[in-house]
Amino acid sequence: MKIATWNVNSIRQREAHVHRWLQSCQPDVLFLQEIKCETAAFPVKTFEPLGYRSQAVGQKSYNGVAVIARVPFTVTHTELPGLPADDAQARYIEIQAAGMTLIGIYLPNGNSRGEEGFAYKLAWMDCLAARAKTLLAQDIPLLITGDFNVCPTEEDLAPGALSSNDALIRPESRQRFRTLLWLGLTDAVRAIHPHGTVYTFWDYQAGAWQRDLGLRIDHTLLSPTLAEKLIAADPDREERAQPQPSDHVPVTVTLDD
Repeated sequence: MKIATWNVNSIRQREAHVHRWLQSCQPDVLFLQEIKCETAAFPVKTFEPLGYRSQAVGQKSYNGVAVIARVPFTVTHTELPGLPADDAQARYIEIQAAGMTLIGIYLPNGNSRGEEGFAYKLAWMDCLAARAKTLLAQDIPLLITGDFNVCPTEEDLAPGALSSNDALIRPESRQRFRTLLWLGLTDAVRAIHPHGTVYTFWDYQAGAWQRDLGLRIDHTLLSPTLAEKLIAADPDREERAQPQPSDHVPVTVTLDD
């Protein structure tokens, strides 16, 4: 089974990109982030001729997540359990598919709105850890994927790509990412590529792509039963070189049946 994640930075801008990539790579499940449209505006019919069913959790102009799958699935949550009831940011979708719980996330960046925005990021990560702990305690095969907006270590960003106080690399962000791993989850990409540059994001500014000033912020975490089935985990670097690309590339994890 192939499960992928991709922050498309506007499905309106990248609808054709996603269609082409689905045709070429044929993942069983693709989670999208930053679709930047309301739920009803997601182009579900675009992907139906390819055999894919879609479900979006959107909001106007910002954020938004979606799942596109060619295997049957049931949506179980469209909000991260534990967040305040009035939280309106569309950042979470949880489904059941093929005997697994699959979660797609768009974790807050944490650099906007000063310390208040950073506190929101940390609170979101705490709720995510609590949800993962609950599911792991039920011994459910679990996969969490998406744009985490965290570079877990210094090896996960090019030198000079971020300032030292950026929310993506602040100690509190990295500590909470480690908390997820300490629960028993496996970082799929680092399980396959323990060292080296496997970036998933290059900013549009300052020639970041041309200079390879990348970040690894799109991750897939696996519960122990799924980690045992891991075959491959790779970002599709070539997608960043396409015309009018997203600043992120797809990351695909392959699991043995």
